[in-house]
Formats: sequence, C-alpha cells, structure tokens
Amino acid sequence: MNKTVNPKDLTSDGDGPLYAAHKKVYPQSVSGTFRRIKWGLMAICLGVYYFLPFVRWNRGLGAPSQAVLIDLPNSRFYFFFIELWPQEVYYFTGLLIVAAVALFLMNSVGGRIWCGYLCPQTVWTDVFYAVERLIEGDRRERMKKDKSSDPMKLERISEIVLKHSIWLLIAWWTGGAWVLYFNDAPTLVKELVTFQAPMIAYIWIGILTATTYVLAGFMREQVCTYMCPWPRIQAALTDEWALNVTYRYDRGEKRTSVKKAAELRALGQQVGDCVDCYQCVAVCPTGIDIRNGPQLECIQCGLCIDACDNVMTKIGRPKRLIGYDNDINIQRRQDGKAPVYKIVRARTVVYSAIIAAVGGFMIYTLATRSLLDVNVLHDRNPVAVKLSDGSIRNAYTVRLLNKSGYDRVIAIDAEGPVNLTMHVVGADSVTPDRPMIVIPRDSTSELRLLVTAPAENNPDKSIPVRFHVMDIGLGVAATATDNFVAP
Repeated sequence: MNKTVNPKDLTSDGDGPLYAAHKKVYPQSVSGTFRRIKWGLMAICLGVYYFLPFVRWNRGLGAPSQAVLIDLPNSRFYFFFIELWPQEVYYFTGLLIVAAVALFLMNSVGGRIWCGYLCPQTVWTDVFYAVERLIEGDRRERMKKDKSSDPMKLERISEIVLKHSIWLLIAWWTGGAWVLYFNDAPTLVKELVTFQAPMIAYIWIGILTATTYVLAGFMREQVCTYMCPWPRIQAALTDEWALNVTYRYDRGEKRTSVKKAAELRALGQQVGDCVDCYQCVAVCPTGIDIRNGPQLECIQCGLCIDACDNVMTKIGRPKRLIGYDNDINIQRRQDGKAPVYKIVRARTVVYSAIIAAVGGFMIYTLATRSLLDVNVLHDRNPVAVKLSDGSIRNAYTVRLLNKSGYDRVIAIDAEGPVNLTMHVVGADSVTPDRPMIVIPRDSTSELRLLVTAPAENNPDKSIPVRFHVMDIGLGVAATATDNFVAP
C-alpha cells in the first residue's frame, strides 16, 4: 500500500534535505572599476528605456513624430528614419539572429557579462538595492535590523513603508514607460493622468509593475539561479579560453591572516595573498564564494574583483587576486610561464563573421529596398472567361503598396498575350490600355484588374504575364508575375 511521504522527511544518504532553504542575501556596497562600469551602463540602459519614447522625429505632415513607435493599429514599426511594414518582418528575424550570436560572442569572450552588466533583471535589481541601502543602510545595518528583537518600531516601519513605496514607484514607471512605445508618449501620458487611456494600457502597466516589483524586490538572485535558462545554455557554449571571474588560487593559496602571513613570509615560507576576509562573499549579489571555483549562481558582475582589489591595496599586495581569467593561465603561472589571452580565435571569428554577414545583409536590403511594391493574385473561380467575340479575359486582384510619405500616381503595364488590354474595375483612366491610379501615402490599395487577350493569336495554354507598376513622377518601378490562363 502506497504511503504519502512529506518531502521534508526525504534525505540524501542521511546527510540532510534534498533542497536548501532560501537564505536572504545582503550584498555590501563596494567601489571600484567594475562597480563604476555597472553604474554607467545602468544609467545608459535606464535612460534609454525611460526617455526614448519622448524623443521626436519629423516624418512629415500626418505621420507619427515619435522616434521609436510600435504602431499596432496601423501595423507599422518606426525607428527614427526606418519604417517597417508587416511584409518586412524578416528584419526582426535578422535582429534576433544578430542578438543571439552577439550573446554567444560575449560569452566566448567574457563569460556571462550580459548577465552581470546588461540583463534587465540585473539592472533593475541594482536599482532596488541602491534604494534599499539609501534607506536602511549597508549590509550590516540591514542584517541587524532584520534580526532585531523589536521589528515593529515606528522608525523601522517607516523605513519599510518608504522603501516599498519607492520600489512601487520605480516599478510603476517601468510599466508606464513600456506602454509609451505603443502610442504617442505625450498624448498617452496625458490620457493616463486624466484616466482617459484605453483599459489595456492600465492592465499592462499593472502587470509590468507587479512583475518588476516582485522580481527585482524579492526574487532577485533566485531569478538568475532558478528561472533563467541562460546559465545552463552558457555552460554548453563556453570553452577553455573564455575569460570568467576567477579566483587565482595559484597566488591566493594557502590562505591565512595578514599578521600570520607576514610572520610566515619573514621565515621564508610560501603563503598566499588571500587573507580570508570574505569581502568577495559580502559584496556578491548572489551570495556565493568565488574561491570555490565556477558556480551556476555567478553572474560575472566583477564586484568581487573590486572588493578584493580594495583589500589588496590596504595590505600592500598586488591587485587582481580575483580577475577575469581562465584555468589555462592559472596552470601556466604555476608552471612559471606567462599568461596567454586568446580573444581572437576560431569561435569568436565565426561569431563575428555571422554578425557582420547578417547585419550587412540587413543594412544592404534596407538601403536598397523599394518604397513601392505590388502583389498580384489570380482569380480562382472562374480562372478564365471566353467572351462572345472570342477574346479571353482573366481577372486579378492587384495590391499596391506605397511606403513613402507622399501620394503616388501609378501607371500599370502588362506583358504577356499579344495586344492585351487592361481595365481597372471601378476606376476610369484617360489611358484605358495603361491604367493610372493614385495611391495615397503610407497605405495599401487593392484593385481588381481585368486583362483581355483578343481572339487573334489567343493563347491555347497558360502563359506568364508580368505586371509593371511605375511612379510616373519618380520613375520608381515594381514588378509581379502571374499566369494568363486559357479556358
């Protein structure tokens, strides 16, 4: 008979539970090179995200003036001087390929530098940590307050309320900035403030506010450790030459205190530079000890490097006991050889070539694309009609795309049956055999086109027919091919 077992009662070889309880991480503030890099990148990323919707770009009368806009009602994507239509979705495919390979390239050069410096989870968590330190103090103060025997003091309650209020304000601003990319930002802000915005805008702001508040305020390093798939994928893509945040044990061991190390060196004994101060652990946003070697939780942010450098400076030892390195160089130093860094190697060259090829192809096609396009679809029922005078008529649906910011006068020509004639249903033209149609700017026009072949020299089988459309003012042309079918 089956018996229900409490998972907490399960043990592995009698050594303890199968899973570890979550321990809150209290990262300590640190100053140094990598911390400054993170502050700079965070300011750039947040500045672009929050303020880009308010940047203006003049596209002419009647066109949206927002520099970056995802116009879902009109099926357009605007990025400064670039305007993409639904038919050009392959550009987004190219961007995804470039982004993915760029991630692989970063990994092959510097490990998880995306995670440590540019990942949205890292950026917003850093912001939330900064608010927390500003209000509650640094690592020791926060730990002391959380373990206080009297957590309900008015001062403590006011700190918690203020901290969470600012967190919610940042999270709300994050959600609000996202929806501004889908409508004119100043207009939507006014509508949001006056409660006249569409309900879907409030719903998405609420969703993104909640996710930002929870992920950056509470889950933090757990997102990187348990939810994100990249640490698992990254491990399969790295190689022995990739530079990762590494404890240089060839120099750090054996560990001892500053005083003991001085005594041993005075006696001529070998001793490492690591003084076991645990500063690298105190500043780590995921709470790991980098001296234990490569770990899934490490996001390669480099803060432990700054912390260790500060300690080494104080005790008069060389910096970079922890640094971006690999096991090959550690072994070379142990063998008395100089370290070797292979940033340029087959893997990085291939990744760079793919990025250059895909990016170059996208730029070329974007620069040479036509702002006039035509698509032709043959009627299916009936495919052809024989008229009383013996001539044969085929009908086509012609879709004309004018991607420019001005109206076009389009002339339509066709090549196929001998002496064919064309007629646009519902449109009159001064040149019946060469219809001329006005297409409004930034729009699609659909026409029904009748093509008639005279009785003389009628085709007795299907032959290709080629349609040419030309802007008679600028000479810009587009072509589409279909079949002229005999009955």
